[in-house]
Amino acid sequence: MKLIKPNKFNKGDKVAIVSLSSGILGEPFVKHQLDIGIKRLKEMGLNPVFMPSTLKGLEHIKNNPHDRAEDLKLAFKDETIKGIICAIGGDDTFRTIPYLMEDEEFKRIVIENPKIFIGFSDSTNNHIMLNKLGLVTYYGLNFLSDLCELQTEMLEYTKQSYLRFFENTDSFEIVSSPYWYENRISYDEDQIDKNLKSNRDEKGFEFLLGNDKVTGILWGGCLESISDIYISERYKNQRDVYEKYGLIPSEYFFKDKILFLETSEEKPTPHDFHQMLNILLKEGILGNVKGLIVGKPDDEIYYEEYKEILIKIGLQLELPIVYNLNFGHSLPRAVIPYGLKCEIDFNGKTIKVIEKMFDSSNQTK
Repeated sequence: MKLIKPNKFNKGDKVAIVSLSSGILGEPFVKHQLDIGIKRLKEMGLNPVFMPSTLKGLEHIKNNPHDRAEDLKLAFKDETIKGIICAIGGDDTFRTIPYLMEDEEFKRIVIENPKIFIGFSDSTNNHIMLNKLGLVTYYGLNFLSDLCELQTEMLEYTKQSYLRFFENTDSFEIVSSPYWYENRISYDEDQIDKNLKSNRDEKGFEFLLGNDKVTGILWGGCLESISDIYISERYKNQRDVYEKYGLIPSEYFFKDKILFLETSEEKPTPHDFHQMLNILLKEGILGNVKGLIVGKPDDEIYYEEYKEILIKIGLQLELPIVYNLNFGHSLPRAVIPYGLKCEIDFNGKTIKVIEKMFDSSNQTK
């Protein structure tokens, strides 16, 4: 199935903010962050629209997955809204899936009224669903973690990722950030204008295994979120939901894919990291993909241990692997588009998205 691309952003566009996992964005103790995020979006030329349940807080969002699903539907249905940005991740986004996949109108408007969808972490579930419905989406960024960053300015690398939504070049290179940043211990109001601790990244992208060029279609997300689909560790019915709505890809699906994975702020132990990769091996994913891209671990915890595990699995499967990309939970963040062609050049040490990110039928570059 050929995927539908949305249009790029233009100055003056409206973007919806949705709380599809955690409802923390609606809590009073993050109001200072919310205000910063609104200001930054407006500085980019975008007008934020908060859907009806987005700011109703943790308990309401937790207890009302139907309302979360309705917010997403309303955002797609509103033709004046050009993009959708997830507030943050969480752990039960999958609970919105039955409401959406049972709704024929929703499934139709996703394709008839396509728009940019941005999120990471537990939003992996949303990406997989929307990708299945036929939409190109964009992984690696969200509202609270990026646009609401408490420094005086956004992290420049992350900001450039957001500005990419205003462009539609024929291709672009995913480059390594010269610095990585440690996550904050506190997000309280007294942290406004205080810089994150930065570290020079001496390693850059590590092309662990592979030769020549590997080309494939990007698909992936947060490793914990993907493994939960298969083993239902957090919620016992998660795999049942995925199977009911045909959201678990076949082994054949992965034959032309480059898989991208990153780990969460929970910082899984090397044992758990290995176990989750083994789940993907058992389910016919790792043994079928054309290549594997792995993000920098959060705060570089277990960096060398993960690397050793990846090399061992890569050698076993003869799987091309690139490690230490800046996306997902590590800071700063690149955007990774679901469903677009990617080229990894192991000789030239480059990673490129080799097609336009957005629909170009009615737009200039």
